[in-house]
Amino acid sequence: MDEPIYMYTDGASRGNPGPGGYGVVLKCGPHYRELSAGYRLTTNNRMELLAVIVGLEAIRRKNARVMVYSDSAYVVKAVNEGWIEKWLVKGLHKQKNPDLWERFLNIYKQHNVSFFQLKGHSGHPENERCDALAVEAALSENLNEDEGYNIVKE
Repeated sequence: MDEPIYMYTDGASRGNPGPGGYGVVLKCGPHYRELSAGYRLTTNNRMELLAVIVGLEAIRRKNARVMVYSDSAYVVKAVNEGWIEKWLVKGLHKQKNPDLWERFLNIYKQHNVSFFQLKGHSGHPENERCDALAVEAALSENLNEDEGYNIVKE
């Protein structure tokens, strides 16, 4: 059986909305990878969710066993407490960040994903690294445009 992939994620926003970024750490056996990007105008929740999406999209192996560790109650509870299923019944477009949730669902169903909530800023090494990556990305000079935020507005 393939080794599980451990994914740690975090999002940050300087102002809400404001400049933001995400950070991801992927670990599997001896393999280690970091991902991050910053956006000119976005929200913390969008960056938290985008971190998970980008992390899952970076996994090349199909049907991978992925353990996602996040300090975002918004993301973890949406999956673990079944909020997504309720949103789908009511209409995903009626929820906040429908563009990202749709993107999430497309990649999420390609893997066997479990979510675990971490307490933010509690000294967990990978979570602290993700936070640093997200903040650094939000502070960078060449920020991306969060087109979904500009269309949807949280």
